[in-house]
Amino acid sequence: MKKKFEFEFEYLEEVHLLSSADAALLEAAKKATQTAFAPYSKFKVGAAALLSNGNIVIGSNQESASYPVGICAERALLNSIGSQYPNESILSMAISYSTDKAACNEPISPCGMCRQSLLDFENRYQAPIKIILAGKSGPIMLLDTAKDLLPFGFDGSILK
Repeated sequence: MKKKFEFEFEYLEEVHLLSSADAALLEAAKKATQTAFAPYSKFKVGAAALLSNGNIVIGSNQESASYPVGICAERALLNSIGSQYPNESILSMAISYSTDKAACNEPISPCGMCRQSLLDFENRYQAPIKIILAGKSGPIMLLDTAKDLLPFGFDGSILK
């Protein structure tokens, strides 16, 4: 028997089509790329989250000469939120990037580890996280929940 997995997302051609709140969050993610430490890859990723208390928190990738020690922008942000705002859920998160190696005009998507971490955060607070994916310019993708980023995600319920 074959089954099919599908999800829907919004695809917007330009940033002015976003709500003002989503546009502000995306702008915060773009600015967060400036705080990235990426001397090896030159690929700077920024993430910004709108919390349930109204605060916006940013994160950026931080590389290390010992490559596995580095951390992605999304997980840096989630760790910061979990430490500083343990009682707040994330309403939405924007992710963007910059590099001198490419035009940065296509949406970026989180890596597998970050997708799992986002799913864990949704499950922790039992609240979906709206995801906004973009480059420096160009189209934007909007997902209603981080679950859409990780089909058949491991949610920890099997550990109980």
